[in-house]
Amino acid sequence: QFQLVDSGGGSVQPGGSLRLSCAASGFTLDYYTIAWFRQVPGKEREGVSCLSSDGSTTKYSDSVKGRFTISRDSAKNTMHLQMQSLKPEDTAFYSCAVGYYFCSDYINSTEYDYWGQGTQVTVSS
Repeated sequence: QFQLVDSGGGSVQPGGSLRLSCAASGFTLDYYTIAWFRQVPGKEREGVSCLSSDGSTTKYSDSVKGRFTISRDSAKNTMHLQMQSLKPEDTAFYSCAVGYYFCSDYINSTEYDYWGQGTQVTVSS
């Protein structure tokens, strides 16, 4: 059974860091494009970052480029999103996802088939 379990969210002050994790079970992450999305109530889900199955392609939304880093730990079958220099506008509900499509500039949620349950990130002083 495919399962993704998000963790690592929480509250942090502006300028701080958080590391989100997403543990996969029932399948191997290495075979999929992985991605992180976030959503704020009343707004559309935003694709934050993706990483291709072979590791050759990484994409970030303009809003997080240079501050967030996506990665995959094959040994632990886990994916991560390292978030640094956090801003209040990064406050959102973050979810991991995996899919079969290429990691492209437009990180489209409809191209991802399996989702974690999500974790809340709040950036506030």
